[in-house]
Amino acid sequence: MNLPPIVSEQKWQAARDALLVKEKEATRTQDALAAERRRLPMVEIDEDYVFEGPDGKAGLLDLFEGRRQLILYHFMFGPNQDEGCAGCSMMIDQIPHLAHLHARDTSFAVVSRASIDRIEPFRERMGWTVPWYSSSESDFNVDFGVSPERPRQGEYQDGESFGLSVFLRDGDRVFRTYFTSGRGVETLGTVWTLLDVTSLGRQEEWEDTPEGRPQTKRYQWWRHHDRYESAAAETAA
Repeated sequence: MNLPPIVSEQKWQAARDALLVKEKEATRTQDALAAERRRLPMVEIDEDYVFEGPDGKAGLLDLFEGRRQLILYHFMFGPNQDEGCAGCSMMIDQIPHLAHLHARDTSFAVVSRASIDRIEPFRERMGWTVPWYSSSESDFNVDFGVSPERPRQGEYQDGESFGLSVFLRDGDRVFRTYFTSGRGVETLGTVWTLLDVTSLGRQEEWEDTPEGRPQTKRYQWWRHHDRYESAAAETAA
């Protein structure tokens, strides 16, 4: 493996200080983006969407659990699938204890198009306690651009997508204030940001990494957290 060069403590500190200047610049840029994000306009959601949770039917307002804000993750788990997406699962693995969000009057929920009868066994298998709802009885996923449209006759087709929506409640009125997908969601996950501070990085082919360091195709190493050992055993065999 092509390891980083070995230098003295003084040279390492000089290189670290030079990088710190750029890191601080990036932090200030992120702060400016967050400030601009807080100033985005919003759109009112007046559709009476119906969800189903483990305790029965719910509306979008119910997902706030009485709090002022709601962060909602659109999880790729279609009605014809037996388990949720591995990448979305990695994202939910990284959600903090919800008490920290609740302290800022903010709730968190997950929504998928799979039925609650499929969601609940998978959620228990993964060991998650986050609120998770099925939107199978409404066009919520279609309207928010994360599912294919329902044909005129018959069921929805496969082809789920993922994303993260943010809502604000004013009394009984609900507004959508933000949405992101792709790498916009990825930046919220600690697995990727922790790997980004290591010498080997994420070890994916798209990264700008010195030659001779391990790299695999992007996404292909991702697994449900209970499948890594079996995948390693298959590779060794």
